[in-house]
Amino acid sequence: MKPIVSIIMGSTSDLPVMEKAAKFLDEMEVPFEINALSAHRTPAEVEQFASQAKERGIKVIIAGAGMAAALPGVIAAGTTVPVIGVPIKGMLDGLDAMLSIIQMPPGIPVATVGVNAAQNAAILATEILALADEDLALRISRHKAGLKEKIVKANRELAEVKYRFKVN
Repeated sequence: MKPIVSIIMGSTSDLPVMEKAAKFLDEMEVPFEINALSAHRTPAEVEQFASQAKERGIKVIIAGAGMAAALPGVIAAGTTVPVIGVPIKGMLDGLDAMLSIIQMPPGIPVATVGVNAAQNAAILATEILALADEDLALRISRHKAGLKEKIVKANRELAEVKYRFKVN
């Protein structure tokens, strides 16, 4: 089995956030790899990773980074593989990381999800891959139907909660 999604994080301290992407991809049966690379501490390795990702069969890259958050943009500059950036909460509640990832120059796009939203990055990656994979499209469709059922169930439970002035 070869990976088609690569999860990259600036350091293993980001794993508690990024493992949400790994768990979702695992649930969706999408082969992935997970590694730590730093735009500032291992720039040559990041450049090598980015330049070789497509030829290795990687179809989507999920890159998490906090603080200066250069990693997703540096990767995007070195590949034509779609990059999804995950800003990781650190300083300024992650606003600094989010702005660093969102504010890419023309020609170097990075799709960006919310702060610490690695699961959403994995869902987006899965939706991209599902465009060319009917089985995966079915799995993601079932997942989304399950999200609807959670809300339907929550409303059934809320209907049972009693208050004197509650009218529903």
